[in-house]
Order: sequence, then C-alpha cells, then structure tokens
Amino acid sequence: MKLGIVIPCYNEEEGLAETTKHLTLLMEKMIKANEISSDSFVCYIDDGSKDKTWELIEQFKDESSLFKGIKLSRNFGHQNALIAGLMQLKDEADALVSMDADLQDDISVVEEFVVKYKKGYHVIYGVRDDRTNDTKFKRGTAEMFYKFQEFMGIESVSNHADYRLLSKKALNALADFKEVNLFIRGIVPLLGFKSTSVYYTRGERFAGETKYPLKKMLLFALDGITSFSVVPLRLITIVGFILFLASLIGIVWIICEKLLFGAPVQGWASTMISIYFIGGIQILSLGIIGEYIGRNFQQSKNRPRYIIEKEI
Repeated sequence: MKLGIVIPCYNEEEGLAETTKHLTLLMEKMIKANEISSDSFVCYIDDGSKDKTWELIEQFKDESSLFKGIKLSRNFGHQNALIAGLMQLKDEADALVSMDADLQDDISVVEEFVVKYKKGYHVIYGVRDDRTNDTKFKRGTAEMFYKFQEFMGIESVSNHADYRLLSKKALNALADFKEVNLFIRGIVPLLGFKSTSVYYTRGERFAGETKYPLKKMLLFALDGITSFSVVPLRLITIVGFILFLASLIGIVWIICEKLLFGAPVQGWASTMISIYFIGGIQILSLGIIGEYIGRNFQQSKNRPRYIIEKEI
C-alpha cells in the first residue's frame, strides 16, 4: 500500500523540523514493518507562508526522498491548501492522510488508519476522545457548534477536525465537489463510502501560535452552516410568520379597545420597542440572506480555489 500524508503549513517555521523528525521515524517504522510501501511520502503544502517554511520544506526534500512540497502562490486559507494537496496527490497514492503541522494530532494513529483501510474502509476519521487540554471556553463553544450543526441538519462527526484517511476512491469522489467556500469536514460524510473512526488524545501545540483564533473559527463555522443548510432561511420565514400573526393580534386589540372602551391608543414605549425589535429582525434577516447571495456570487465567478507556484 502506497500512503501519502498531506500537511498544510502556514508560518510553521518554529515547529516544522520537529514535525519532520517524528514523521520520518513513523514512516520508516511502517515501511520496515511492510505496513506501507517504500515509495510512500509526506507532502507539505506551503499556504503562502511569510517565514522560512518553504526553505525548510526544500531542505527536508533534499535530505530525504520521503518528502515532497507544494508551494501556493499566496495564502488561500487552510481548507483550500488542504484540498490543493489532496487533489494534486490523489493519483499518486492508494490513500492520503491529512493532518495539521503542529503535532497536536497523535501521529501514531496513522498506523491504525492503515489497518482500518486494509479492512475495506474508504474513510477513517481521527476523533478526539476528550478535550481536557482545551480551555473551558473552547470546550463550551465547540460543544455548542456541534449541537448547532446537528440542529441545522448538517451531517458531521463530533470532535473531528481534518485528521483523516481517504482512499483513492473517496478522493476521486471528493474531486467532484466544486464549492468555493470549502467545509471539507462537512463534505466528506456526504461521500457515503464505508467509514469508521479511530479515537486519540490531542496533545498541546509543540511550537508557534494557533492559526485559528476566535474570528477565524466563527467565519469557518459560518461557512459550514451556509454551505450545507438552508435552515437559517427557513427560520426567517417562520419568524416573519410569527411577527405577522402578532401584528394581526395587535391590530384586533387596538380596534376592540377603541370601539368598546373609547380609550385612546396609548403606549409610546411599547410602540418604539416594537419598531426597534421588528427593525432588528429585518436587518438580521437581510444579513442572513446576504450571506447566501454572497456565496452564490463567489461561486458564479468560478475562480480557482488555489494557484500552485512550485512543486518539488
């Protein structure tokens, strides 16, 4: 079995040498045990790094035939860098494993991936068995995110990021998805092939800073929701209908008060609250609709998701 490992990198100068050291030991061990073929490889995808990441990748390639490199022309984002590696290398291996460059994912799990692959699984997810290393805030927001996805009808694997194995058959199917706003962890379950999960404990980041601060996490979650669910649009319809009913009740109440009691219509405060409330709902609704229209606009331009500057 020829195995490829695909790793997107953005400004990973501080920790890439350590990652390479661990991956070299793992690959050599698996090759020696005949778990994978000797022409298996690791490919780093440089997503427009501004430090010496690409120079290090070239150095690793010169030092070992295990390593390859793909340099993108600029920073296209993690998901685009990942899909670039998967699509460029899908015909060069029997299966590809994707992972991050920070050594937080337990790389020894790759051996379990290979065992599951040989049992006939086309998709193997790496799933965290606990989140004790995360802050309380991150654990809480992650749990809310997965529950919200479920509410929106999005099929996904809880506590799974982008650590997975995809067979060549699954990769060829993935190539048919042409979304510009990528949410790969939502696309993969749609492939429908035989899948399973392998559980592991996620460690601390070896070096450098996280490339997914809160702002990027929120934008990533927004991409996932708008790419796979029309529930927000339906909620707008439901809220509009409820407000319409409430307004009818209000009109009837005002007419009855005027005809039966002859009392003038009072309540300046309640009137202003209603105006602000309905106005806020309208602006929020326009924003949600705008997100969907904006994504359709981006998709209609059919621009490339990534541009490759160099391959080694």
